[in-house]
Amino acid sequence: MNTLASSYLLLFLLTVTINSAFAQEQVVSEGKTEIVQDSRVEMLVEKHVQINQKISTMEGFRIQVFSDSGNNSKNKAQSVYDEFQSRFPETGVYLSFKSPNYRVRIGDFRTKLDAQRFLIALTADYPNAFIITDQINLPKTN
Repeated sequence: MNTLASSYLLLFLLTVTINSAFAQEQVVSEGKTEIVQDSRVEMLVEKHVQINQKISTMEGFRIQVFSDSGNNSKNKAQSVYDEFQSRFPETGVYLSFKSPNYRVRIGDFRTKLDAQRFLIALTADYPNAFIITDQINLPKTN
């Protein structure tokens, strides 16, 4: 047998032996995973979870049904707030003051399409209502 042929045979046997050992190792260690990481990584993950648990709002849409300033605007806004809340008790109603206006906004819509659907139902009673982007409350989860 010449040297070149014996070198190829040796290389072949070495390759088969390594592949065989690797295949056996995979079978033995199947189903077990060991993660080696810096302990600070776990601390960062915990901190990230704690921060996210404190977040109670997200970017979304609301419908503004009232905005006014001047004399008696607070009473008018409260009246609109009370009326809307009695008619739609399942929908969130929000009364706010941003100088110089009192505003009444409704809903916690995640998409503009959801807000538009609700706006269509309101146009008869609130013809000047319009959709705005706002920080909305997160939906309740179980």
